[in-house]
Amino acid sequence: MMTNSSKKILVVDDEIKIVDVVRSYLHHNGYDVVEAYTGKQAVALFERFNPCLVILDLMLPDMTGEDICIQIRKKSKVPIIMLTAKVEEEHILKGLDIGADDYIIKPFSPRQLVARVNALLRRASEEPFPNNDIVSFNLNDLVINKLSMDVKKNGKSVSLTPNEYKILLTLIKHPKKAFTREELISMALGEDFDGYDRTIDSHVKNLRQKIETDTKNPEYILTVHGIGYRFGGD
Repeated sequence: MMTNSSKKILVVDDEIKIVDVVRSYLHHNGYDVVEAYTGKQAVALFERFNPCLVILDLMLPDMTGEDICIQIRKKSKVPIIMLTAKVEEEHILKGLDIGADDYIIKPFSPRQLVARVNALLRRASEEPFPNNDIVSFNLNDLVINKLSMDVKKNGKSVSLTPNEYKILLTLIKHPKKAFTREELISMALGEDFDGYDRTIDSHVKNLRQKIETDTKNPEYILTVHGIGYRFGGD
Protein backbone atom coordinates (compact mmCIF):
# COMPACT_ATOMS: atom_id res chain seq x y z
CA MET A 1 0.00 0.00 0.00
CA MET A 2 1.13 3.58 -0.65
CA THR A 3 2.01 5.56 2.48
CA ASN A 4 0.26 8.76 3.46
CA SER A 5 3.48 10.74 2.93
CA SER A 6 2.70 11.01 -0.77
CA LYS A 7 -0.76 12.47 -0.06
CA LYS A 8 -1.24 16.21 -0.35
CA ILE A 9 -4.14 17.96 1.41
CA LEU A 10 -5.28 21.53 0.82
CA VAL A 11 -6.33 23.28 4.06
CA VAL A 12 -8.33 26.48 3.56
CA ASP A 13 -9.11 28.73 6.55
CA ASP A 14 -8.48 32.39 7.36
CA GLU A 15 -7.77 31.58 11.03
CA ILE A 16 -4.02 30.99 11.28
CA LYS A 17 -4.30 29.11 14.59
CA ILE A 18 -6.74 26.60 13.10
CA VAL A 19 -4.52 26.05 10.06
CA ASP A 20 -1.49 25.55 12.33
CA VAL A 21 -3.28 22.94 14.44
CA VAL A 22 -4.71 21.07 11.44
CA ARG A 23 -1.35 21.12 9.66
CA SER A 24 0.42 19.77 12.74
CA TYR A 25 -1.98 16.85 13.17
CA LEU A 26 -1.98 16.00 9.46
CA HIS A 27 1.82 16.14 9.30
CA HIS A 28 1.98 13.86 12.33
CA ASN A 29 -0.17 11.37 10.44
CA GLY A 30 2.03 11.45 7.35
CA TYR A 31 0.21 13.92 5.09
CA ASP A 32 1.67 16.82 3.14
CA VAL A 33 -0.23 20.08 3.65
CA VAL A 34 -0.80 23.06 1.37
CA GLU A 35 -2.28 26.11 3.13
CA ALA A 36 -4.61 28.80 1.82
CA TYR A 37 -6.06 31.72 3.76
CA THR A 38 -8.32 33.19 1.08
CA GLY A 39 -10.65 31.82 -1.56
CA LYS A 40 -8.50 33.03 -4.44
CA GLN A 41 -5.46 31.36 -2.89
CA ALA A 42 -7.43 28.16 -2.47
CA VAL A 43 -8.54 28.00 -6.10
CA ALA A 44 -5.02 28.77 -7.39
CA LEU A 45 -3.36 26.21 -5.12
CA PHE A 46 -5.93 23.57 -6.00
CA GLU A 47 -5.11 24.05 -9.70
CA ARG A 48 -1.38 23.93 -8.99
CA PHE A 49 -1.12 20.97 -6.62
CA ASN A 50 -4.16 18.79 -7.44
CA PRO A 51 -4.60 17.70 -3.79
CA CYS A 52 -6.16 14.38 -2.84
CA LEU A 53 -8.49 16.07 -0.34
CA VAL A 54 -9.65 19.59 0.60
CA ILE A 55 -10.46 20.86 4.09
CA LEU A 56 -12.50 23.99 3.47
CA ASP A 57 -13.75 26.70 5.83
CA LEU A 58 -17.11 28.22 4.92
CA MET A 59 -16.35 31.78 6.02
CA LEU A 60 -13.47 33.37 4.10
CA PRO A 61 -12.72 37.07 3.55
CA ASP A 62 -13.16 37.09 -0.23
CA MET A 63 -15.29 34.06 -1.15
CA THR A 64 -17.62 31.62 0.55
CA GLY A 65 -16.65 28.02 1.02
CA GLU A 66 -19.75 27.05 -0.95
CA ASP A 67 -18.53 29.05 -3.97
CA ILE A 68 -15.12 27.38 -3.79
CA CYS A 69 -16.74 23.96 -3.47
CA ILE A 70 -18.84 24.63 -6.58
CA GLN A 71 -15.74 25.66 -8.55
CA ILE A 72 -13.83 22.55 -7.48
CA ARG A 73 -16.76 20.25 -8.27
CA LYS A 74 -16.83 21.51 -11.86
CA LYS A 75 -13.38 19.98 -12.32
CA SER A 76 -12.85 17.27 -9.73
CA LYS A 77 -14.42 14.59 -7.52
CA VAL A 78 -11.78 15.16 -4.82
CA PRO A 79 -13.15 14.62 -1.28
CA ILE A 80 -14.10 17.89 0.45
CA ILE A 81 -14.55 18.37 4.20
CA MET A 82 -16.32 21.59 5.20
CA LEU A 83 -15.36 23.38 8.43
CA THR A 84 -18.12 25.58 9.79
CA ALA A 85 -19.37 27.34 12.89
CA LYS A 86 -22.89 27.16 11.45
CA VAL A 87 -24.86 24.41 13.11
CA GLU A 88 -28.15 24.95 11.31
CA GLU A 89 -29.28 21.91 9.34
CA GLU A 90 -30.06 23.99 6.26
CA HIS A 91 -26.44 25.12 5.93
CA ILE A 92 -25.16 21.56 6.22
CA LEU A 93 -27.70 20.22 3.73
CA LYS A 94 -26.83 22.99 1.29
CA GLY A 95 -23.14 22.12 1.50
CA LEU A 96 -23.78 18.43 0.96
CA ASP A 97 -26.08 19.26 -1.95
CA ILE A 98 -23.36 21.23 -3.79
CA GLY A 99 -20.78 18.52 -3.37
CA ALA A 100 -19.23 18.49 0.12
CA ASP A 101 -18.45 14.98 1.37
CA ASP A 102 -18.41 15.70 5.10
CA TYR A 103 -18.99 18.45 7.65
CA ILE A 104 -17.16 19.26 10.88
CA ILE A 105 -18.56 21.85 13.28
CA LYS A 106 -16.19 24.29 14.98
CA PRO A 107 -14.76 23.90 17.55
CA PHE A 108 -13.67 20.39 16.61
CA SER A 109 -11.32 17.65 17.70
CA PRO A 110 -8.20 17.53 15.46
CA ARG A 111 -8.02 13.78 16.04
CA GLN A 112 -11.59 13.40 14.78
CA LEU A 113 -10.71 15.49 11.73
CA VAL A 114 -7.78 13.20 10.91
CA ALA A 115 -10.06 10.17 11.33
CA ARG A 116 -12.56 11.71 8.89
CA VAL A 117 -9.71 12.42 6.43
CA ASN A 118 -8.51 8.83 6.63
CA ALA A 119 -12.03 7.47 6.15
CA LEU A 120 -12.77 9.66 3.12
CA LEU A 121 -9.48 8.82 1.42
CA ARG A 122 -9.99 5.14 2.12
CA ARG A 123 -13.44 5.25 0.51
CA ALA A 124 -12.09 7.25 -2.43
CA SER A 125 -9.37 4.68 -3.05
CA GLU A 126 -12.02 1.94 -3.02
CA GLU A 127 -14.26 3.69 -5.55
CA PRO A 128 -15.88 0.84 -7.49
CA PHE A 129 -15.15 0.06 -11.10
CA PRO A 130 -18.17 0.64 -13.35
CA ASN A 131 -20.66 -2.15 -12.61
CA ASN A 132 -21.03 -3.20 -16.22
CA ASP A 133 -19.09 -6.28 -17.28
CA ILE A 134 -18.35 -4.41 -20.51
CA VAL A 135 -17.37 -0.73 -20.45
CA SER A 136 -16.80 1.43 -23.48
CA PHE A 137 -15.44 4.88 -24.20
CA ASN A 138 -15.61 7.43 -26.98
CA LEU A 139 -18.52 5.80 -28.84
CA ASN A 140 -17.12 2.25 -28.56
CA ASP A 141 -13.70 3.24 -29.82
CA LEU A 142 -12.24 1.56 -26.72
CA VAL A 143 -14.12 -1.42 -25.22
CA ILE A 144 -13.08 -3.46 -22.17
CA ASN A 145 -14.67 -6.78 -21.25
CA LYS A 146 -13.89 -7.42 -17.58
CA LEU A 147 -15.02 -11.04 -17.68
CA SER A 148 -12.81 -12.09 -20.58
CA MET A 149 -10.15 -9.42 -19.90
CA ASP A 150 -10.44 -8.53 -23.57
CA VAL A 151 -9.61 -5.01 -24.75
CA LYS A 152 -10.72 -3.81 -28.17
CA LYS A 153 -9.61 -0.71 -30.03
CA ASN A 154 -11.85 0.31 -32.92
CA GLY A 155 -13.39 -3.15 -32.95
CA LYS A 156 -10.08 -5.05 -32.97
CA SER A 157 -8.66 -6.91 -29.98
CA VAL A 158 -5.38 -5.61 -28.64
CA SER A 159 -2.94 -7.69 -26.62
CA LEU A 160 -2.01 -6.06 -23.31
CA THR A 161 0.53 -7.38 -20.84
CA PRO A 162 -0.80 -8.06 -17.32
CA ASN A 163 0.83 -4.88 -16.01
CA GLU A 164 -0.55 -2.78 -18.88
CA TYR A 165 -4.04 -4.16 -18.22
CA LYS A 166 -3.78 -3.43 -14.48
CA ILE A 167 -2.61 0.14 -15.12
CA LEU A 168 -5.44 0.75 -17.58
CA LEU A 169 -8.08 -0.58 -15.17
CA THR A 170 -6.69 1.50 -12.31
CA LEU A 171 -6.88 4.68 -14.38
CA ILE A 172 -10.43 3.87 -15.51
CA LYS A 173 -11.52 2.98 -11.97
CA HIS A 174 -10.80 6.56 -10.87
CA PRO A 175 -11.82 8.71 -13.85
CA LYS A 176 -10.33 12.21 -13.97
CA LYS A 177 -8.05 11.51 -10.98
CA ALA A 178 -4.42 12.45 -11.61
CA PHE A 179 -2.13 9.64 -10.46
CA THR A 180 1.49 10.05 -9.50
CA ARG A 181 3.81 7.30 -10.71
CA GLU A 182 4.13 6.06 -7.13
CA GLU A 183 0.32 5.81 -6.82
CA LEU A 184 0.06 3.80 -10.03
CA ILE A 185 2.77 1.43 -8.84
CA SER A 186 1.03 0.94 -5.50
CA MET A 187 -2.55 0.68 -6.73
CA ALA A 188 -2.00 -1.11 -10.05
CA LEU A 189 1.15 -3.18 -9.61
CA GLY A 190 1.21 -3.70 -5.86
CA GLU A 191 3.80 -3.21 -3.17
CA ASP A 192 5.72 -6.27 -4.35
CA PHE A 193 6.58 -4.52 -7.62
CA ASP A 194 10.35 -4.53 -8.05
CA GLY A 195 11.35 -1.63 -10.26
CA TYR A 196 11.69 2.11 -10.62
CA ASP A 197 8.81 4.57 -10.72
CA ARG A 198 9.86 5.59 -14.25
CA THR A 199 8.98 2.05 -15.35
CA ILE A 200 5.39 3.36 -15.39
CA ASP A 201 6.40 5.67 -18.24
CA SER A 202 7.42 2.67 -20.35
CA HIS A 203 4.14 0.90 -19.63
CA VAL A 204 2.20 4.05 -20.52
CA LYS A 205 4.15 4.45 -23.76
CA ASN A 206 3.32 0.87 -24.74
CA LEU A 207 -0.32 1.28 -23.73
CA ARG A 208 -0.66 4.39 -25.85
CA GLN A 209 0.74 2.57 -28.86
CA LYS A 210 -1.97 -0.04 -28.46
CA ILE A 211 -5.09 1.99 -27.55
CA GLU A 212 -4.53 5.52 -28.86
CA THR A 213 -5.36 6.61 -32.39
CA ASP A 214 -2.62 9.25 -32.25
CA THR A 215 0.05 8.69 -29.61
CA LYS A 216 1.20 12.30 -29.91
CA ASN A 217 -2.32 13.49 -29.05
CA PRO A 218 -3.67 10.81 -26.68
CA GLU A 219 -7.36 10.65 -25.75
CA TYR A 220 -7.23 8.03 -23.01
CA ILE A 221 -3.99 8.19 -21.04
CA LEU A 222 -3.27 11.86 -20.52
CA THR A 223 -0.11 13.35 -19.07
CA VAL A 224 -0.64 15.67 -16.10
CA HIS A 225 2.52 17.76 -16.09
CA GLY A 226 4.37 17.74 -12.80
CA ILE A 227 2.19 14.92 -11.43
CA GLY A 228 1.76 11.85 -13.62
CA TYR A 229 -1.19 10.50 -15.60
CA ARG A 230 -5.00 10.41 -15.68
CA PHE A 231 -7.69 8.77 -17.80
CA GLY A 232 -9.42 10.98 -20.33
CA GLY A 233 -11.99 8.79 -22.05
CA ASP A 234 -15.71 9.57 -22.03
